[in-house]
Amino acid sequence: MRWSKYFIPTLKEDPKEAEIISHKLMIRAGLIHKLAGGLYTYLPLGLRVIENVSRIIREELNKRNAIELQMPILQPREIWEKSGRWEIMGPLMMRLKNREEREFVLGPTHEEIITDIVASNIRSYKDLPKNFYQIQTKVRDEIRPRFGVIRAKEFIMKDGYSFHTTDESANEEYKSMYEAYSAIFRRCGLDAKPIEADTGVMGGSNSHEFTVLAPSGEDTIVECTKCGYAANSELAVRKAKDIGRGTSDVGRGMSDAEKSLEEIDTPNMKKVDDLAAFFKCGADNFIKTLIYKINEEPVAVLARGDVDISEPKLRRALKTLNVELTDEATIEKVTGAPVGFAGPVGLKIRIIADESIQGMKNSITGANKKDKHIKNVNLGRDFNVTEYHDIGVAKEGDLCGKCGVEIKLSHGVEVGQVFKLGTKYSEKLGANYLDEKGQSNPMIMGCYGIGVSRTVAAIIECNNDKNGIIWPIEVAPFKVLITAVNYDDLKIKEAVDKIYGEMIKENIEVLLDDRNETAGIKFKDGDLIGIPVKVIVGKKFLESGLVEIKSRKDGSVQAIKSEEVAERIKTILSAKT
Repeated sequence: MRWSKYFIPTLKEDPKEAEIISHKLMIRAGLIHKLAGGLYTYLPLGLRVIENVSRIIREELNKRNAIELQMPILQPREIWEKSGRWEIMGPLMMRLKNREEREFVLGPTHEEIITDIVASNIRSYKDLPKNFYQIQTKVRDEIRPRFGVIRAKEFIMKDGYSFHTTDESANEEYKSMYEAYSAIFRRCGLDAKPIEADTGVMGGSNSHEFTVLAPSGEDTIVECTKCGYAANSELAVRKAKDIGRGTSDVGRGMSDAEKSLEEIDTPNMKKVDDLAAFFKCGADNFIKTLIYKINEEPVAVLARGDVDISEPKLRRALKTLNVELTDEATIEKVTGAPVGFAGPVGLKIRIIADESIQGMKNSITGANKKDKHIKNVNLGRDFNVTEYHDIGVAKEGDLCGKCGVEIKLSHGVEVGQVFKLGTKYSEKLGANYLDEKGQSNPMIMGCYGIGVSRTVAAIIECNNDKNGIIWPIEVAPFKVLITAVNYDDLKIKEAVDKIYGEMIKENIEVLLDDRNETAGIKFKDGDLIGIPVKVIVGKKFLESGLVEIKSRKDGSVQAIKSEEVAERIKTILSAKT
């Protein structure tokens, strides 16, 4: 491909709306064009990378007997009501009506559709197991699209689904897909760490995320330096470190002696940070009280003031998906006070607590009165807890729930996830098989997803420098960039055209920069778009007949005769793939 005939709209400056390096570079290097918030066009270079990632995915899945198909983006409401997710996924779904007022959704995922296909076409245990996948556009109404294609309303995803007769078979496929994903991300130039994850609205009993460590990542990753345990911070099994005890004359106090309750005026003070400043103590002296609606019933959920509640862990602990913060009217009805002043003392509802509040003495809580808090609150004397669970988000200073060693936190970008779905969808959508005895049983399912467009962003996050992108060979939009320093010079043009033609004959994906631009602009654009191998034909060639081959990754340069370039490039590419 000749640059002059192609479409690569590069930019000199970072776009103002871009927050992270991948977003900046994808726009600057002409990979994507923004249409609206969370909506992007994949321009030619970006599409080539998408296709390369998709090719790697297909190769690794096909060798493991996964079967590719294509399902509709437009899906009727009825099938989502059968699974029970029409209401659960609610605001995340892009819904619409046709001319007959029938309701549809633009598919955010395809569990319902694939289960319906299998339910209609597979009857016998002899036809199982099966593993189907597709690479397709998904649509989700993200509240706050950000970070370019990492958090978009429309994105490209590989989603796969397997069907089994036994747990053993499902576990084998889970392991096979786990290994396939490891190979896929490795070939994409990514060190993707598998960590324990939440199954969320997909449901199921077990899940692993494949996360690429990156400072700009949305996800917080917990790692234990001793036992190797790793998980998303919202799901990590942890023990809250007992900090600050015995360091203040308020809250927990100088000793374990229980003090008398004291009601304090706290006008307009609802946040723990503001209250900590007012009481001149740490956030760990407070017990915060949140009122949740759990299976339609109001429940008080307690945690130490410096601990955030993890809703995924709360759902797991209570074995239900129906967990959400309740509305202001219900909070006032239950507590007698507006939002921000709830406390456990005197509450007549079920009280669930994070383990972090155990052992707290003389704490501060809301008084269930407007603009009032109580200090010297003690568990057992002033209130009781119905049940304890580890429901806090892991943070710095917490201890590993597996071995007790202090954990470390890092940030990452989730690029893939594997789930054990069990029979959640097969039971509701009638995906049953007849066993050897002729008895009907629900199929056991697995689910496996890769964010294809998100993977491209993650590759850039992990492969860049101050000059631009550094593509790994397998995913690069072109493998080689030929830069003709002065294409108008007949001697340079003749040499460049010959090298270019030889590479085309060898089926090497090559881009020839034949533009009428200065050498400086060509070199800057070349570094920006990140093609792995550069062939430079310029001053050195005119002086000595030598052509330079330069590595985008490490900057190393070798000078060789022009007639040797094609063979040398073949050797370089074969060694790196």
